[in-house]
Amino acid sequence: MYQPFDLTGRGVVVTGGNGGIGLGMARALLAAGANVAIWGSNAEKTDVAHRALAEGCGEAGRVHAFACDVGDEAQVERAFADSVAALGRVDACFANAGVSSKGVLLTEMPLEEFRRVQRVNVEGVFLTFRAAARHMAQHGQGGSLVATASTAAVEGAARNAHYGASKGAVTAMVRALAVELARHRIRVNSILPGWIETEMTARSFANPKFAEAVLPRVPARRWGSIDDFGGIAVYLASDASAYATGEQFLIDGGYTKF
Repeated sequence: MYQPFDLTGRGVVVTGGNGGIGLGMARALLAAGANVAIWGSNAEKTDVAHRALAEGCGEAGRVHAFACDVGDEAQVERAFADSVAALGRVDACFANAGVSSKGVLLTEMPLEEFRRVQRVNVEGVFLTFRAAARHMAQHGQGGSLVATASTAAVEGAARNAHYGASKGAVTAMVRALAVELARHRIRVNSILPGWIETEMTARSFANPKFAEAVLPRVPARRWGSIDDFGGIAVYLASDASAYATGEQFLIDGGYTKF
């Protein structure tokens, strides 16, 4: 029977899987049969998500959680090794962890603020993908690397230059790695979310002026939810996407088409 979306027995890592889009991905991946390791920099929040995911899938042994600051090389190496030990093998890795900008004008932006965003959003993806690619090349079965970028990579926004720069760098990295790693049967893609209801966007969405200005520009006429990313996560982790690499998947309710 043709079951291209069946992830039974596959090991998947989701960084930033303790909340937001990463949590939505992890739920769907578990529902498709995968064994999942979530990473989070906040240990308490990660533990809460771990318990919720285990309860949701009904099989605690299929869910693992590790504390990790993806901007720290030693922590990434340790978390990945722990994930391999728990999962047996990593077949897909979602570099989803990220930080938002603080909305600063370029002329007033401290170098420290620019670097804060690049450290997690760019260096974190690099460190995570490097660990995953080494592992996948070694086990020889190929795999899937997926980075969460943003529509900020393709659309300009005032006071957001450092965030846009970080996400644009991620999409460029993905394209380069798609070519470089193809010989190892590793495919590399990015997901570009639009305006999604998460803890990161809660403050903006609570501002009536923001909602009045932005929501009418979304053809779907609603904010996205974290569960809107379950399908694309399963697709990119599965055999259904075996020939898809170097692509940008926009999940934005049509926002960038308006």
